[in-house]
Formats: sequence, C-alpha cells, structure tokens
Amino acid sequence: MPISTLRALATAALLPLLLLGVAIQSPAARPAPIPPPFGANVFVFTPTMSAATMQATIDRIYAAQAHSEFGAGRYAFLLQPGEYHLDVPIGFYTQVLGLGSSPDQTHITGNVHVDAASRNNNATTTFWRTAEGFSVTPTDGALQWAVSQAVSFRRMHVLGDMVLHQRRGWASGGWMSDTQIDGTVDSGSQQQWISRNTEWKSWTGSNWNMVFVGARNAPVGEWPTSPYTKVETTPIVREKPFLELDPRGRYTVRVPALTHNTAGVTWHLGTTPGRSVPLSRFYIAHPETDTATTINAALAHGKSLLLTPGTYDLTQPLRVTRKNAIVLGLGFATLHPIRGTAAMLVADADGISVAGLLFDAGQSKSPSLLEVGVPGSTRRHERNPIALHDLFFRVGGAAVGRVSANLILNSNDTLVDHTWIWRADHGSGVGWTSNTSDNGLIVNGDHVSIYGLFVEHHQQYQVLWKGNFGRTFFYQSEIPYDPPTQALWKDPSGDKGWASYKVDERITSHEAWGLGIYSVFRHPDVVLAHAIATPLAPNIHFHHMITVALDNLGAIENVIDDTGGPTQIKPRVNPKVTNFP
Repeated sequence: MPISTLRALATAALLPLLLLGVAIQSPAARPAPIPPPFGANVFVFTPTMSAATMQATIDRIYAAQAHSEFGAGRYAFLLQPGEYHLDVPIGFYTQVLGLGSSPDQTHITGNVHVDAASRNNNATTTFWRTAEGFSVTPTDGALQWAVSQAVSFRRMHVLGDMVLHQRRGWASGGWMSDTQIDGTVDSGSQQQWISRNTEWKSWTGSNWNMVFVGARNAPVGEWPTSPYTKVETTPIVREKPFLELDPRGRYTVRVPALTHNTAGVTWHLGTTPGRSVPLSRFYIAHPETDTATTINAALAHGKSLLLTPGTYDLTQPLRVTRKNAIVLGLGFATLHPIRGTAAMLVADADGISVAGLLFDAGQSKSPSLLEVGVPGSTRRHERNPIALHDLFFRVGGAAVGRVSANLILNSNDTLVDHTWIWRADHGSGVGWTSNTSDNGLIVNGDHVSIYGLFVEHHQQYQVLWKGNFGRTFFYQSEIPYDPPTQALWKDPSGDKGWASYKVDERITSHEAWGLGIYSVFRHPDVVLAHAIATPLAPNIHFHHMITVALDNLGAIENVIDDTGGPTQIKPRVNPKVTNFP
C-alpha cells in the first residue's frame, strides 16, 4: 500500500478525535508520572525539570552528607527515564537510582562521582553510597569512584573510563555488578575489589586481591604473580530487585530471574529478564510514622515492603514470612533494634528478597540483627532461593551497639550478593567492652553461595561456616584491632586468636575463591595463629589467599591452617597461598 494512502487512512482515523477536542500527545509530551508517597528524603527528578533546580538540590544534600560518616541523614535521588545534564557527587547514605528498565533509558551527561571522604585522597572510610540503573557520559572522559566498603555500583553503563581511586590515594575495596564500562577501568591503589557480571574494554591496576566472576574481558595475569582471581561464569545468582517506571508510567519493582552460569550484563536486550510487581502491592513505610507494629501488620496482610530513607527504631523484629515477599530499602533505610531483639526475621520460604538496608545494632544486646530461616531446616530452595542484596551491618560507630551474631543464615540455598558486616573500629561507642560482637556471619544452611563478603573486627570468628556445600566468591576481612591481651583472645581449642574464616570440623564440602585477611593490632604481643581454619576433606578447596600486616604490632602466623607462614611489615612480607590443600 502506498505511503500516501497509509497517511490518509491515519488522518481519517484521528479526525473524529480531533473534532471532539481530544488531545493527542506523543510519549515525550505526556506529563511525568506522579510519584508515590516516598517522603521528604526522596527526590524524584524528571527530564523536564530545571537543571538548575535539580543541581541546587543535589548540592544541598551533598553539602550535608559529604563528611557525615555517622550522621542521621538518609537520601535517595530517583531519575525518571530521559536525558540530564548534571554534576552528581554522592555522599554518605545516598542512593542515586535510574528508573528505566535498562540503564540506557536514563542518561546523565556530566559528572557522577564519589570523592575520598578523608584528607590526602584517602578513601578508606568512604562508605555507604550507591549508584544504580543509569548511564553516564563523563565530561572529562572518566568517572571517579574512590570508595571502600558498603558501596554498590550496579546495573550501570559508563560511556567512557572509570577510576576506582582519587589521585592514587588509599582505597579499600568495593563492588561492581551487572555493569558495562565502554573504556578502561583503572583500579589504581585499590587494595581489593570484586566485579561480578561485568563488561569493559580493559582493566588496569592491581594490589592484593581482585576477584572477577562472570566478567567479560577480565585482566590478563595469573595468581600469584598478579593478584587476579578469575571465575569464568557466575554459577547461580539473582540480580537485586529495583524500582522502575513501566511503559505506562506506573511504578513497579522488577524482580530479576534466577540465572545459572552467566557472564556479562543482563540488560543488553533492553530490560533484565524477570517479573514486575506493582507498587500497589507494597506497603511504603516511613521512619517518622511507622513502627514495627504497623510494618508487621502490613507484612502479615500479604504486602511486600518498601522502606523509605531514615532510621527505624524497632521494639520487635520485622517478620517476613510470605513466599516471594520483597523487602526493598531506599537511601540506606536503617533498622535499629532498641530492645535487644533481632531487627528482622525471615521465614524459611521460597523466593524472599531482602535488599538495600543498613542494620545498626542497638545498645541492648541482640541475639542477631538478621536471621534467615530456622535452625536445622532440611527444606531446599534451589529453584527459588532466598536472596539478600546490598545488606550492611554496623556495630558501634554512630553509638554503642551490641550483638551476638550479626547475620545468621539457616535456610538452604540462600544467595548473598554483597554484604559488609562491620564492628566499628572508630567513631562513637567503640571499645573492646563497648561495641561487642561475637561473630559477623554464621552459616548453618547447606548450598549457600555468597558473592562479595566483607566482614571486619568482630571479637570471635568473623565467619563461622557450619553448612555443607557452601561457596564464597571474594572475602575481605580485617581481624579486630583491639584485643587487649592474648589471654583474652583465644579460641575454644586454646589457639592464639580466632580465625577470621572458620569452616566447622564436621563440614565435608566447601569452596572459596579470593580471600584477603589483614591485621591492624593496637596492642603488643597479640597474634593470630591462622587467618583461615578448615578441616581437610576431598571436597574442601580454597583458592588464592593472602594475609597482610597493616601495622607493626602483632602478626598473623599462617594463612590457612599451618600453611603460608607469617605476615611481616619490616621487611614487607605478604604471604600468599594459591590452592589449599
């Protein structure tokens, strides 16, 4: 049919509507969707807003958050799909999130950056910030991301280069996943890093422990000459749920599909495979008005949960019991138990997702901050596992905190996708008898897989693994700085200190890749006998381990069991073990 005939038919079809006065709008001319009630600390930007107005808001929040390491502010910037010209510095407890189904639907030309939080380009305390779900064309060609723990760079596209440091100042590790960098990633002075399901033109830089899982074009070089641990594909993962605007302008939460043996990003075909859940099925909680009682009532009535930014003082645990329930935090929503309870209890049910939260221990000692499943469970979840993403734990720093075990995993097949479990070594309420925490993580379930495990400074085992068939891809740990004497810091067998990563003697199958364990003892004559302790069995395997002394007091005597030898600072000795046994 000729094009002229098609145009005539189209005009005839539209004529009645025009005569009735019906406005015909192109998608670009449609009014921006009205945001749900996210509260005062969530800023929703649209491409039609004044760039000056948006920039003023960004600058005001950053001025408050640039050095607010233990402050109360929590913020999220949500960018509806479209084009933006902005300079976006990301401060403490700040999340910047694109609302497109792929990162390329929300594009910033300008400068998105994280700057070192301390003097002399020191980024070792640059914590708690996130960029997700948008693309960036850096005006100077490179995006600066000078970060350490509890910082997530997810579902991003950088149309240029990326640097993971600030002028080669100290930096201590970070996380990148489901991300494409068109140019070169320069890790520079980063001590350690994990990249999962990533793509880039090239990678340059190395230090102690760099792990690449499902990374296309991983760097050339092999351990131990180069500190690279490369796992060709990601065995099993579900990407983090994310807030998005669907094609009709409705807010939904996208729950990505479970995948096996993957490499590279999920969104090349325009969206991440999975299911979308309307926001009408969520209870939107606000820290100013909601309590554990109101939130639990909503959960009990079948709602999923969206926690807006702020701190929730909890008099009882939040109870997540329904199959496929979603708990999603915005802007580092913080759960703070104030009566010695857990902050959250997750049932042993298929498909529950918990993502984007900070758990902050209270002054009254809690048995745990988050517990998943029930002890002794034999139920399997291999087809629809429980998944935890970007969950961060803190004991002390902002105030006195006390807990027995921060995170307890009882459910089989649980997936953990980036966590930092931190007993504070600085800040308020910090001391051997003040901010007390026995363990960072206890794994009781079988077939648990963890990507990006950061655990630091707890007073007994940092990690105690008591389930079979467990797997860890990347481990970073500083053992506690402050054991006052060796006599007060011995494990149950009488060994000097508590191993950072302990596999229970009854375990017969376990595997871990890329482990870095570091000491910063503040008292003389305190040592750790074994950074890693494990039984010997045919199906227990560790790959690529390093220990480093960051100060001249004390020592780590062996990397794993009685293998590897001691750390040493003068002259510098960083023992490495390639495979064990």
